[in-house]
This record gives sequence, C-alpha cells and structure tokens, in this order.
Amino acid sequence: MKKNDIVTFEIESYAFEGKGIARISQSELEHINSDTEKKYVVFVQNSYPGDVVKAKVLKLKKSYGEAKTVEVLKPSTERIEARCKHFGVCGGCKQQDLNYSSQLKYKHEQVRDIFERMGGFTDFEMLPIIGCKNDFHYRNKMDFSFTPQRWLTSEDMKTENILDKDFALGFHVPKVFSKVINIEECFLQSDNATEVLNFTRDFFRTRNTSIYSTYSNEGYLRNLVLRESFSLDQFMVNLVTFTEDDELMNEFTDKLVTVFPFVTTVVNNINLKKAQVAYGDYEKVFLGDGIIHDSIGKYKFRISANSFFQTNTVQAENLYQTALDFAEFTGEEIVYDLYSGAGTISIFVSEKVKEVYGFESVRPAVKDAKVNSKVNNIENVKAYEVDLNKTFLPYLEEKKIPKPNTVIVDPPRAGMNPKTVNDLLNLEPNKIVYVSCNPTTKQGI
Repeated sequence: MKKNDIVTFEIESYAFEGKGIARISQSELEHINSDTEKKYVVFVQNSYPGDVVKAKVLKLKKSYGEAKTVEVLKPSTERIEARCKHFGVCGGCKQQDLNYSSQLKYKHEQVRDIFERMGGFTDFEMLPIIGCKNDFHYRNKMDFSFTPQRWLTSEDMKTENILDKDFALGFHVPKVFSKVINIEECFLQSDNATEVLNFTRDFFRTRNTSIYSTYSNEGYLRNLVLRESFSLDQFMVNLVTFTEDDELMNEFTDKLVTVFPFVTTVVNNINLKKAQVAYGDYEKVFLGDGIIHDSIGKYKFRISANSFFQTNTVQAENLYQTALDFAEFTGEEIVYDLYSGAGTISIFVSEKVKEVYGFESVRPAVKDAKVNSKVNNIENVKAYEVDLNKTFLPYLEEKKIPKPNTVIVDPPRAGMNPKTVNDLLNLEPNKIVYVSCNPTTKQGI
C-alpha cells in the first residue's frame, strides 16, 4: 500500500469527527520495514465502525496513515441519511450521517480514552454523557463569511452559466480558507435564521456590493452573524463590514424588517483590521438597542453583538447545573469564575455561595456581566476585566480580592494559559471545577 492507492478497509473502531479506524498488517506497507506483529492504524475520513469502504490513501507516516472514503461498500448499521444537502462539503457537521445515540456513545468512549491514554489515569469515575433533546435547530448563534471566491461543488460545475461564482455567503471549505461555499440551508440554526441568511446574500449580491479582500485591503462586506433568543423571541442581525455605509445599512435594515418582522435589532460592526474575525473595532446600531436577551434557568442575560454566550442554550443549563452539582457548595464559599464571559456561570451559581468574582479579558463581555447582575438583582457577583494570558495575581493583590475556596474554569478551546495554571496552583483552592470543550488541551489542569 502506498500514497494515492485505493484500498478496501474494514472499519473497526472510531476516532472522532467522522474518522473511523482501520488496522492492517505492517507487511502491507511499502514504506515501513518491520517484523512486528503490531497492526498499523489508518484513520479513514467519512467512515464508521462496521463500514467496509474503498478509500484513497492520503498520507502514510511511521505510526499511522490517513485515507478518505470514496465509496461505501457495506454501510454500518449506525449510518443514517444526512439531512443537509451541504453535508460532506461545508465541514460544519462532521458526523451528521451517524445516528445521535451512536454519536453520544463514541464521544463517551473518546473522553475515557483521552483520560486513560493521554492523562495516564486508570482509576476514575466517569458519569454517563448527557445528550441534548434537540439534535437539530439548537444553535443560538451562527457566523457566516462573505467572499468573492465561491467554492463550486461538483453539481455547480455541471452548470454552464454560474451567475454568482464571484459572490458567496456561507462557510469556509475545510483547508481552503480563501473560498466559501454558499450555504442555502443549515439545520444547526432555526428556519428563521436560514431565511435571513439567504435574504442577506440576495440583497447584497443584486446590488453588486463589494466584498472585503485581505490582499487588496479593500471592499465592504466581511461577515454575517445571527444571534437568536429562543426563550424570549428576540433576533439580532449583525453585519460585519470593513467600512461604513449608512445609506446601504439603512436600506438593508428597512427591507429586512419588512420581510422578517421577528428581527428585533440590527447592528453593524466595523472591522478595520486585516484579521478575518467576525467582530469589529466599533459598532453602529440601526434597529433596536443592539442587544438581545436570553435565559438560562431562572436567570435572564443581556447579549451584545460581541459577547460570548453558550451557543446551545438548553445544553448550557444542563452544563451549568452539572458544574454546580460537582462544586457541592455549602453557601459560604468564595468562588472565582475564570473566562467568565457575560457572567452566566457566575450568576447561575450565585445563590449557592457567599461571593463570586468573575475574570474576563473581553471588555464588552465584562460590561454585559455587570448589567446581567443588575438585571437579575444579584449583589454578590463582581466582574473584572483581566488578561488571563498573563499572571493575574498582582491584580488580585491590588484590588484586595480574597482568595477562593472554589474556582470554576471555562476556557476557550485552546485551554488555559500556563501562567493562569500556575496562578491557580499558587492560590491553592479547595476545589477546581474545570469545564472544557476540548479535554486534550495541554494547558488544562
């Protein structure tokens, strides 16, 4: 077996995000001379345990190989029909063709394997995974990108005259950052959000509106960010642009609310930097007050255009309740909430503890956290703007903030900065409740 060969694989187990695992004899490999009986592992994209597939070999390394399925010869009993027509191209969903109960099973196995193989733990309690009651239409926020380089699918290539090949609004194709696939349907978000997405694309395309390019550092359109409150029926449209154009934004807003009266606020974030990020250096509000509100449990939260808020509101409540249960508060604790965002966890645990101190580096989020405490009439939560990529111990001394009994940590996907880890060790809290969306991060405790 060598690179670019088409090989038949029997998929034995599962790795992650649509990659099954096949194991073959080392003797079948041309690039490895080994007498060992140990099987060679091949990660096969778009495959699941029980599949028999034909796959193209993409990469062969000393310890493992990679391949991509080109044909499913015998499907796994866990396979289902993918719901979205963009599945397999856009990269937003990696395993939509795997039934949800199997997704939960393999996620549970993956986390256990991470703790055993990478963490070196052998004796630990692992509770059952908590699934979501909705496996579609659950996201309250979606980010889309504009590009003058539309990704053409195989179906598109069959069309002789493609009118909008120089204009796209959707998701970046995996590993092809310069191109975007037009997303016309997405079952992660609500039907309302999909309709707004398609309306926005048509509105600006028919007006020949320019799209920002990092190469020329010119153009207008950059991103479309949609945020929605399912519990309070509020909807935000945030258009991220490179420059201001009030006349065009006013026209867009007027047309938008005429067609979609459920839109409650329209915001224009202006991003002056080359960095392709979906937030701006400043913002202008063209409808409403520039915010929406959502609720987690009995608490109500203010969400601005650039605030972090858990994207699955229903699961956020399950997550926070689990963190609260693990903390086992007595009511006398001093709690630190690191990477506290808009103060959601701080507020959720506030009535079970003495005081909560939230630390966050994003200024608008800190502002939202302070407002959220007032909205919920909570007096024992304080929010501070702190750079957690640096040591924050001097800040604690300066502000005379008492040491914590318990620390709750919910860092970004990259994990905690090593300096923050050292700070926690120096603070010596009795308990740390670590919330992680990526348990493999080396910076974690």
